[in-house]
Amino acid sequence: MNHWFSTARFGMFVHWGHSSQQGIELSWPLVGGVFSLPFCGNTPIEQYHATALHFNPQHYNPAAWAQLAKRLGMQYVILTAKHHDGFALFHTQQSMFSIQHTPYEQDIVRQFVEAMRDAGLHVGLYFSLIDWHHSDYPAFTEADKPYRFGQYRQPTPEQWERFITFMFAQVEELLTNYGPIDILWFDGGWERTPEQWRVQKLYELIRSLQPEILINDRLPGFGDFATPEQFIPPQPLAGAWETCMTINESWGYNAEDTHFKSPRQLIHTLCEVASKGGNLLLNISPMGNGEVQPELMERLTAIADWMAVNQESIVGTEPGLEPWQFYGPSTRREQRLYLHLLMKPYDTITVRGIPIQQVKGIQVLATGKALRYRTRCAISESILNRDPVGELTIEVPEAVLDPYATILAVDMRESGLS
Repeated sequence: MNHWFSTARFGMFVHWGHSSQQGIELSWPLVGGVFSLPFCGNTPIEQYHATALHFNPQHYNPAAWAQLAKRLGMQYVILTAKHHDGFALFHTQQSMFSIQHTPYEQDIVRQFVEAMRDAGLHVGLYFSLIDWHHSDYPAFTEADKPYRFGQYRQPTPEQWERFITFMFAQVEELLTNYGPIDILWFDGGWERTPEQWRVQKLYELIRSLQPEILINDRLPGFGDFATPEQFIPPQPLAGAWETCMTINESWGYNAEDTHFKSPRQLIHTLCEVASKGGNLLLNISPMGNGEVQPELMERLTAIADWMAVNQESIVGTEPGLEPWQFYGPSTRREQRLYLHLLMKPYDTITVRGIPIQQVKGIQVLATGKALRYRTRCAISESILNRDPVGELTIEVPEAVLDPYATILAVDMRESGLS
């Protein structure tokens, strides 16, 4: 896919809803929790839905989110327009269960889309096919607990026709009322069959409204890109892909979850994903008032500071060397190769299998400091080949090491990297 998404490398996921006021995960507490969210817990359904009536995030400032994304070097931002709990963060004519009928009243999705566009960011909207609030889905009840994968209460044919009409209408609203949308990020497809979801008809509707939009692989049977969740694939995936990942163990703001990844761990994840040709969609979970919690901001600020001097090695790059050539991630941009040092080197590092006479120079990307290096190859190679392939050994003094990850830029002559 020759597209902006193919080399975006870094994006922001925003999981937010009325339940954020309670400091609990989005949607899953109302069905009793799920194995993949260790701090989720079980919230009575009536208690979970009650905060929809009071949602009034007075500190919601999407322009600040946009500027944060820009500081981080992110290229796109995706918001949960509607999660599994059925609450819409946009004005919808299909239901009273939306931000329009809260004290806040304003259209959160509209504000979000406009702020991201103004900042020059690509805009995506998350939309769950599941709706645990809608009576015709049918709504999830206390009697349905605990949640069992593969065992879902089924609607009557009449109910399902009404629900499909409702769901299609909401998708049409999102793709009609907010201008161009770059990504439609589906979720929840596991609860019904592709035939029940009417995926072909839904896909045709989406393409008729926004022909250029990207659709993730969670609309069953379709997808412009793959979405491994909370995991870096061991090998690069075929085609475009992104891994979506949380900073702690929760998607929504969860006051009980203090298991935060360190800035170093997050930066290393970004380097590894970029080196495999993927994008990292890093999640933030605003609190009920619209502010990003301090623990997340601390980590995001550290990443932003690192990206301020190392973004060149991430955004817009392609995968660099093969794993046997260099013991770590690497990326490239034309004739510049970026070596990502995620472990402290013992004095030197070595790159193998490159045309050694094509090396022009090597520097620490963040500071521009030139580094000393030497090359060597097999004797026969040096005799028989005018442009021998060999190994490059770079001296890396401890004084140049970054506390999170050090990036070395290797500049090659025009014919150096094929």
